[in-house]
Amino acid sequence: MNGDKWLPVRKTYPIVSLGELCDLCSGITKGRKIDSMETIKVHYMAVANVQDGKLKLDNVKTIEATPEEIQRYRLLPGDLLLTEGGDPDKLGRGAIWNGEIEACIHQNHIFRARKASERVEMEYLARLVSSPYGKRYFLRQSKQTTGIASINMGQLKRFPVPLPPLEEQRRIAAILDKAALVSTHIDRVADLRLALKRSLFADLFRLSAQPAVTIGSDLPPSDGGWHWRLLTDVARLATGHTPDRRNQAYWGGDVPWITLGDIRELDGTLAISTKEMTTPEGIANSSAVLLPKGTVCFSRTASVGFSTIMGTEMSTSQDFVNWVCGPELLPEYLMNALIFSRARLRSLSTGSTHKTIYFSTVEQFRVLLPPVDLQTRFCQLISKVDSMPLVNSSALANGLKQSLVAGIFSSAD
Repeated sequence: MNGDKWLPVRKTYPIVSLGELCDLCSGITKGRKIDSMETIKVHYMAVANVQDGKLKLDNVKTIEATPEEIQRYRLLPGDLLLTEGGDPDKLGRGAIWNGEIEACIHQNHIFRARKASERVEMEYLARLVSSPYGKRYFLRQSKQTTGIASINMGQLKRFPVPLPPLEEQRRIAAILDKAALVSTHIDRVADLRLALKRSLFADLFRLSAQPAVTIGSDLPPSDGGWHWRLLTDVARLATGHTPDRRNQAYWGGDVPWITLGDIRELDGTLAISTKEMTTPEGIANSSAVLLPKGTVCFSRTASVGFSTIMGTEMSTSQDFVNWVCGPELLPEYLMNALIFSRARLRSLSTGSTHKTIYFSTVEQFRVLLPPVDLQTRFCQLISKVDSMPLVNSSALANGLKQSLVAGIFSSAD
């Protein structure tokens, strides 16, 4: 076990399964049949409430539950909440419950880990599951269908926990608490940068609340006089695919492969690297396509509406639609047009649980098309935004955070 490539620390520590350290329990099921006449309205934690390292408590929902169910699923201070799945970025998120709401339970898409051994600190576990080490384990163990990833109780129980001494666990948790503060700074800077780019986009192209990408046959010109074009008339539409995961020859190569697990981090940026790599053989023996540098990628399932530009030749999963821009359309303009039209485009998705924009809808996308020289001017302006000291400080902070995490939870050399 100590030679396993998943070892998350540079030292050698005993590996203990999560099931040996914690009592694990899934939560209450919504829509279940209730035989008892006695129910109580109670708050419950859902997937949306559990983020990496923190709980989001501004929109906590309630459910009718029996006293027995409340007793069974009630959260206690110190419990670790883990997300079962959804789109890949929601898989294996973990945060500690500190009794923020009285008499709160958890739904069935949340696992609860309750300390059952004095050998482990729960704060250390919370950071371990949210680290790149934890993310890789859950992603590789998960069952994935159409962009949806999930793990079961057995996989969670087998999660391998490197177990340093308690004092070392506390030290690691404290270091990553500081990294969390850095992350908060990064988020604030990113919000400021996005707001500035949105303002530049709206002012330069004379848009107010009007999206720059939408559907419809009788769309009026913009205030600037720019007309709408069918996106497939000015860019080549391409799709993605997943090579057979059972064939090891298709994976671990040198072809970057963009998935939903990458796209939130890549949103609005130039994609240079990806979490997973496929091989030329994997591309050749699947419906995946090798796309050129400058291709604009748009996520259409689960995490709908995120966009990036390929910084080199890459491929994508089937969860994306991709555009190779023609001479009338700059990739930087299209990516930002998609991002600033996100609310409108998400409204075109369908599905009760996991939203999807289907190809029949994608083929109807129309883009507001200003002259290329004006698109170029916009690209020059946002390049200046990206080079501002405020943005550079964000990159520095992000690098610091990644260094802290990588120094503690990294693959074995």
